[in-house]
Amino acid sequence: MSQCRSFCSPPPIDSRIDSSHATAVRVLAYLHIPFCHRVCPYCSFYKHTPGNTPIPAFLDALIEETKRRIDTLTEKPRTLFLGGGTPSMLSPTHLEKLFAGLREHIDFSQLDEISMEANPATFDLAKAQLFRQLGINRVSLGIQSFSQPVLQTLGREHDPEQAIRSVELLHKAEIPSINIDLMFSIPGQSLDDWQSTLTQAIALQPHHISAYNLTYEEDTAFFESLLKGDMQEDESQDHEHFELAHELLTQEGFAHYETSNYAKPGHHSIHNRGYWQGESYLGLGPSAVSTIGNTRSKNIADTARYAEMMASIGHATSESEALSTEDLRLERIALGLRTSEGISLALLDDAGKVRAHDLAGFGLLVIEGNSLTLTRRGSALVDSIAGEIA
Repeated sequence: MSQCRSFCSPPPIDSRIDSSHATAVRVLAYLHIPFCHRVCPYCSFYKHTPGNTPIPAFLDALIEETKRRIDTLTEKPRTLFLGGGTPSMLSPTHLEKLFAGLREHIDFSQLDEISMEANPATFDLAKAQLFRQLGINRVSLGIQSFSQPVLQTLGREHDPEQAIRSVELLHKAEIPSINIDLMFSIPGQSLDDWQSTLTQAIALQPHHISAYNLTYEEDTAFFESLLKGDMQEDESQDHEHFELAHELLTQEGFAHYETSNYAKPGHHSIHNRGYWQGESYLGLGPSAVSTIGNTRSKNIADTARYAEMMASIGHATSESEALSTEDLRLERIALGLRTSEGISLALLDDAGKVRAHDLAGFGLLVIEGNSLTLTRRGSALVDSIAGEIA
């Protein structure tokens, strides 16, 4: 799950987290597990191979931060999301240690969803059953493609057979909600490749499918290749792949409820939906971002320093800023437009409303009463439309 990463120059940070940041609204809790067996060339999230990092010490720091940060909240988390990195590469012993520590500070009976990202090559049936025993009720599998050449381009460590087997294992373990992450517009990926991947994903009967358009993020090998001209962006290909995903998935009963996300009834991502609807969220772990009310903060993006700071000063915050009403308005528009619920017209100023009505005339959005939603054509242009009307 992508988290916001833009910050103003931070003010000095005190050695304690200010309890005035508490909120009266239940929050979303995100835990960042930065470890990966292999660093993929397209991924811009903070991650690294375990190397000499002592994982037990990292888990101690993460549990300590959970304790300290949860205690500052007036209302407690309603979702828990383990992202990364690759949380599923933690050993059974480490997973049990982490969840035992989390349960000391979070009331799991009050959580609407416990979600974890996983990679196909990192678990067997016994480990999948452990996920369920720990209370995880949603697993998001980073498969990306069922084409071996495409997987090689992406630097993935699994093959198509492992990907298929991993979904089958989660079904056998009776994980209540299974998501498959897919990616399109990958260099060398044909429309036939993409159709084959979608068809295979549907056949595995997941409850949710995420179909992401590859983006070239700074500080990645793919971005460097783009700058050198070795890779190119192709908007027409993006649109063609987006349309194919929409057609195949919706005709199979998946509701298109966010630009990149499709769900069977009752299987929308509660945690991610909270982000898109502007709910407060608490980010725990190295590089994790929090937005509580109008205060946004970020932890240091250094696992060793994160553990040291938690042990020495009790927090690992490296950046913080107060978001203005205008900042929050712009984010609410940009995120809300991605969803099937859309946004309230009240979020737009007078000039934005005029532009919105113009775009409605082009069939890119629909205005009904006080709400604005994008059409299918508009969904493929969501970022441009958000910039136009905000």
